[in-house]
Amino acid sequence: MLKLLKNGLMFGLILGACAARAELPMDYKIVLLTENFPPFNMAVDDKNFARDDGIDGINAEIVREMFKRAGIKYTLTLRFPWDRLYRLTLDKPNYGLFSTTFTPERQPLFKWVGPLAKTGWVLLAAPGNNISVGSLKEAGQYRIGAYKNDSVSQHLEGQGMQPINALRDQQNVKKLIDGKIDLWATTDPVGRYLAKQTGVSGLTTVLRFKDAELYLALNKDTPDEVVQRLQKALDELRAEGFVDEMTNSYL
Repeated sequence: MLKLLKNGLMFGLILGACAARAELPMDYKIVLLTENFPPFNMAVDDKNFARDDGIDGINAEIVREMFKRAGIKYTLTLRFPWDRLYRLTLDKPNYGLFSTTFTPERQPLFKWVGPLAKTGWVLLAAPGNNISVGSLKEAGQYRIGAYKNDSVSQHLEGQGMQPINALRDQQNVKKLIDGKIDLWATTDPVGRYLAKQTGVSGLTTVLRFKDAELYLALNKDTPDEVVQRLQKALDELRAEGFVDEMTNSYL
């Protein structure tokens, strides 16, 4: 009798676990979008379009493992520009976007899973440039380059500033070196990584004005079941050391 009770309890637990996952349709799938944002996500061939295995980077690896563990199907595409990906994810159910910086302004626009990584927002100057500022307000007197509709650019605009926005953050490296902008507002370590890819080193950090976290942003219509499964999977991966392992392998 005891054996039968134990078997019945085990069967019930299995049925319960299956029922918890049966809330999603069998064909449910998330359309994941990302961009070239090294070292967090990038095309293997450095182009502006890639799919699935043609995409690598710290957060790309974490997100893949997260979806695998959560048992949720997905497609993964890297495209350009960020502005288009951002709007697609806002408008289309079952779409997700990473690596998206979490901000209070964006919080009600998406459902969030993370953090995937921690970063900082900085103003960079060209090598040999002696610009010195103590605040963003002081920096307002200079020409500041940023990335269109990126969280850094949105933050500057929210402060009443008018950054010179580029469609690709890589364009700001050349602008900075050519003297077309005085400062480059970007994410650290992304900015330095992009600069090194074009042979530029020695950029000076003039101001670090905010610490930030990168997340997976999901369309607001995403079922809570999906969000919960993914968050649980990410929490487990972090506890097991997988997140730190991926980060250290790229930096």
